[in-house]
Amino acid sequence: MEKAIFAGGCFWCMVQPFETMSGIEKVVSGYTGGHVENPTYEEVKSQKTGHTEAVLIHFDEKKLSYEELLTIYWQQTDPTDAMGQFMDRGDSYRPVIFYNDDEQKKKAIISRMELQNSNHYSKPIVTTIEKAGPFYPAEEEHQQFHIKNPDAYAKEKEQRRQWADLQL
Repeated sequence: MEKAIFAGGCFWCMVQPFETMSGIEKVVSGYTGGHVENPTYEEVKSQKTGHTEAVLIHFDEKKLSYEELLTIYWQQTDPTDAMGQFMDRGDSYRPVIFYNDDEQKKKAIISRMELQNSNHYSKPIVTTIEKAGPFYPAEEEHQQFHIKNPDAYAKEKEQRRQWADLQL
């Protein structure tokens, strides 16, 4: 299995779009990119750990390519907003593609450049591409949030949609 790590706002809304794809073995919510070992949700939310909420995706590249994952990723985020995503504000919600090797880095850079050149956005694409470091799984209550808490998930997803609509 290959692994991909993406950050794009609250991880609650990042799991389901990937999880439904053929070739995905599992999606884990967690934290990465910071300086604190084994951070908690509250610590990351405080914006003092340097971590970003992210998802770790285990996938079979014979069934689903990294490029296809990148396409799904771009559809879940606002790549022009470096200070968070939708109503989730702050560094722990910033959009980041964390690469595991030079091949993923190359594909991510090409994908970002193609998105910028598409003129789909009037603002520059600010999603960063950073080398993956330690990934710390979030607490159990944050795993599979959309299944465990369907009403809260639906509310969160609707708030993201409404916030995005207001930005147009």
